[in-house]
Amino acid sequence: MAASSTDSRLIIPALAGLYDALACAAYPIVRITAGLFLMPHGAQKLFGMWGGNIEATAGFFEKVGLSPGLPLAYLVGFIEFFGGLCVAIGFLTRPFAAAGAFLLFVAAFKVHLGAGFFVNKGGYEYALMWALLMVAVFCRGPGPFSVDRRIGKEF
Repeated sequence: MAASSTDSRLIIPALAGLYDALACAAYPIVRITAGLFLMPHGAQKLFGMWGGNIEATAGFFEKVGLSPGLPLAYLVGFIEFFGGLCVAIGFLTRPFAAAGAFLLFVAAFKVHLGAGFFVNKGGYEYALMWALLMVAVFCRGPGPFSVDRRIGKEF
């Protein structure tokens, strides 16, 4: 059973109704945002958008020790773009969230760890945050506003 804002003592009790009304939107916002924010990274790799390039991605992967670079670049682009879309709409949510979490953990620890924590210095902060969000989506599943829920099946 979900806790209501009235289960605790609010500093402004009059806001309880608003919090309760908006609570059902909180998780879908997280799931949709996590998916949609992953998609442009895949679009860069797969479709060359925003200056991206699959060959450059493959070369980068090879440079940091991820081989074979080209198939991995296509796989990562697929997970980021199509997996991000699926997480956003809540279709095959858990498998794509798990795949997204895995690739983001690899990015955090294989690519960014040596640069420290802060993203503005090339650190792992951003990748690790998104990896953990994908873990949360994996744990929670699609939620009520999702294709998986609509079709009545989920992993």
